[in-house]
Amino acid sequence: MGTGTEQLGVVILGATSAIARAIARRFAVEGYPIVLAARDVEEAELIAADLRVRHEAKASVLPFDAFDTASHVGFVDLCRQRLSGELGGVVLCFGHMEDQQAAQRDSAAARRILDGNFLGAVSILDHFANYFEARGRGFIAALSSVAGDRGRASNYYYGAAKAGLSTYLQGLRNRLYRSGVSVTTIKPGFIDTKMTYGLEGLFLVDSPEHAGAAMARAILCRRNISYVPWFWRFIMLAIRLIPEWHFKRMRL
Repeated sequence: MGTGTEQLGVVILGATSAIARAIARRFAVEGYPIVLAARDVEEAELIAADLRVRHEAKASVLPFDAFDTASHVGFVDLCRQRLSGELGGVVLCFGHMEDQQAAQRDSAAARRILDGNFLGAVSILDHFANYFEARGRGFIAALSSVAGDRGRASNYYYGAAKAGLSTYLQGLRNRLYRSGVSVTTIKPGFIDTKMTYGLEGLFLVDSPEHAGAAMARAILCRRNISYVPWFWRFIMLAIRLIPEWHFKRMRL
């Protein structure tokens, strides 16, 4: 990481997922103090304890709910207090998926998908963006998805939310560039997690440990956009190049 962010704290939002754990481990190995933010505080405490024992990391926990946007006000200050200092970066790992067919019948389910993947992310990242911009340093990273690269009948609510998140991060990257703040958009392909368990049509599935390590490297290298695994960049390029007249006839 660039000069000025060494030994500054890193906040992991949605810290109890398998991918988030792998990312947290990499930052712990690099010597970063860590705040694990999650709804399941008890599970996050277990992860923090493991980081402290295995890697001698300074790891602490804060409750966080992406859906409760009112609680996002002041959350950055809570993170600073927990770390007793300034922040070096934030990694957004949370996401929310529900059955597409159910969401088509139930507007509340559709709203939860949009809130959990887009509105909640924008709400909390805006606060971190203002904080880092004022200090002229830091990094922001967020897990979007290859699902946002093109709308498909099987998951277009989720894909729409992730497409919105990717566009938001692109604009944020443009805004914060001159402030010395990096913004990394991570686009995972199929990863073996609770979110993808039982889904049909999965192929080239990566492990959360391998994927998380690759994501952490992308963040530490300050990449703009990173597909994980890397070959998904070319898979999605091929999918985006399919003409719409043909794509709409495909069962995807």
